Amino acid sequence: MIRDKETFQQLISDIREFVRDVAIPNEDRVEAEDDIPEDVIDKLKELGSFGWSIPEEYGGRGLTSEELATAFMEFTRCSVAFRVYGGQNAGIGSECIIRDGTTAQKERYLPKLSSGEMIGCLALTETMAGSDATALQTRAEKVDGGYRITGDKRYITLAPIADLYTVFARTDGERGAHGVTAFLIERGTEGMTPGPSTPKMGQEGAPIGEITFDNAFVPDEAILGGEEGVGFQSVMKALNKQRINLSALSTGPAIRMLDDAVAFAKERRQFDRAIGEFQLIQAMLAECKVEIEAARALILETARKRDRGEDVTMDVSLCKYYSTEMCGRVADKVVQIFGGQGYVKGTGIERFYRDVRAFRIYEGTSQIHLLNIGKRLLR
Repeated sequence: MIRDKETFQQLISDIREFVRDVAIPNEDRVEAEDDIPEDVIDKLKELGSFGWSIPEEYGGRGLTSEELATAFMEFTRCSVAFRVYGGQNAGIGSECIIRDGTTAQKERYLPKLSSGEMIGCLALTETMAGSDATALQTRAEKVDGGYRITGDKRYITLAPIADLYTVFARTDGERGAHGVTAFLIERGTEGMTPGPSTPKMGQEGAPIGEITFDNAFVPDEAILGGEEGVGFQSVMKALNKQRINLSALSTGPAIRMLDDAVAFAKERRQFDRAIGEFQLIQAMLAECKVEIEAARALILETARKRDRGEDVTMDVSLCKYYSTEMCGRVADKVVQIFGGQGYVKGTGIERFYRDVRAFRIYEGTSQIHLLNIGKRLLR
């Protein structure tokens, strides 16, 4: 649902200006330094990206699902690092608090997340708990006045630099998903140690890392929503929305790669003609365009359904599976169109090829989403 077209179009114009004038000129620098420069962070704050999904009463824009998906498709036509740093607070960095936090928790954290004063992250994944999120081994033991948390998290996006961690731990070892509780834990909590950035294939400038909990004490009021044992339900609700976001975030890079490929096909000459005149090149470009537009239509319709209050549990799996797989196929075709120039550093194409590979893994692998779709079809 687009509420005010004129106001929203101004936001889209602002996003396009940021991508064109700030993000793209800094892509190589971010990759080389594996960090987002402070002046770029200041521009992200001016853009307001940290608070796009946060309600207006807490300083955000309160974008609808359709508005947020549309904004993200524009915002991600640049290196993936910018959307991770500037967009996580508008997704899994805040969504659990927005949906299930107490009034006190919302008042304490959402204004700071919205402004970018705090960076939020979601700490769910563990060594033995990836696709099987109920297999958590991190434990939270009840003690006087709170809990003692022991365990490890890994592959947590922005863990090395985050200020607020939504941490999922087992409070009842016998109850499966119902024994998982979510805690809001601030950086500096004694016994909680975020590790350094984990070296990875791509997405330089968007660190991931481990978090170690060594008998870390958190007070009772740190429980998300104040209720024990409902953390798994909270994260599933958050991921239902985030999977729409990630689908949009996967489509933006595909659009950028296709735009670059079209421009290259017009300029690159072989056999005394532009390579775009060859039908096999045209076919690859056309296939990319078809897949991008199919993903866009699926994403926006799913977002509208969510805005109408409909159950989109299967729809978000359709979106996440198709859009992330589509982005990988587009990246592969674009490397092929660029040839040697797509394989070496310098054009940014090989960076996109590496960056987008993770889309098919996090927030539910492609295989998990296929299983979700199949199970729901057979109900």
